[in-house]
Amino acid sequence: MTPGLIVVCGPTATGKSSLALALAQRLGAPILSADSRQVYRGFDIGTAKPSVTDQEQVPHYLIDICDPTETLTVADYQQQAQALISKFHAQGQTPLMVGGTGLYIRAIVDGLKMPRVPPQLELRSQLQSQGQSQIYQWLQQVDPQAAQKIHAHDQVRTLRALEVFYTTGTPLSAQQGKNPPSYPILQIGLDISDLDQHTAIIQQRTAAMLEQGWLAEVQELIEHYGAKLPLLETLGYQEMKAYLHQQTSLEEATTQTILHTRQFAKRQRTWFRANSAIHWFDATNSDLLSLIWDNIQGQSWL
Repeated sequence: MTPGLIVVCGPTATGKSSLALALAQRLGAPILSADSRQVYRGFDIGTAKPSVTDQEQVPHYLIDICDPTETLTVADYQQQAQALISKFHAQGQTPLMVGGTGLYIRAIVDGLKMPRVPPQLELRSQLQSQGQSQIYQWLQQVDPQAAQKIHAHDQVRTLRALEVFYTTGTPLSAQQGKNPPSYPILQIGLDISDLDQHTAIIQQRTAAMLEQGWLAEVQELIEHYGAKLPLLETLGYQEMKAYLHQQTSLEEATTQTILHTRQFAKRQRTWFRANSAIHWFDATNSDLLSLIWDNIQGQSWL
């Protein structure tokens, strides 16, 4: 076997984690999470983090690696993931990378060159106070190449580009690029073509999260870190926090969570479908594991 990387990706609520667990057990391989919220301790139920039992069955990495008050950049994730992949390759192992955070996966499979500039909160605040129109004009002046790729109303990316420039003195566009890894990669995508069926699965998963104690998790996070914690403004947690603060009913919070999860899945689908290297499978196929196992065995390097 030539050590490489197997990626399992796709929209949320398509069974990526359970498939990866089954594949990892067959391959005797470790799992690397590619989920931008599972890296944070305490954010468990609402992020569908693998259970303790699952993590006991197969070693999982890049889960619970930082506190919610910290910021893990894509560059940080890339550095840690690359180090783990190198370690497993030295042991002759091919790890599985599993998740729905497209940028995390691209950072590895495309070898994106990421400027290692942590968030500069004071600088961002100063820039934001000038208004989006003004800071976008500044970006056009200092980094016209980056400005061409960033929409005039995209404040997040505008701020990031300016942040990198003012911190390093070098335009973001000059620090970007690709350096793909030399090892072989197989990318497997899971999706559900029947959107009504996918919605039903999202509804079932949301109900299951509530039954597992999601509200208690959110309440504990609020009490420990405060209601203004940025991660509490993310998918699902924001809606449940609104209910706990008596700003909406539980029924409405649940309905909004399902709606926003569907919208998020649509964005993920668009992102991943743009990658022609992904081998797609219907997540509802009763022979899914066998089909994917055949695909893996058909790889010359495995």
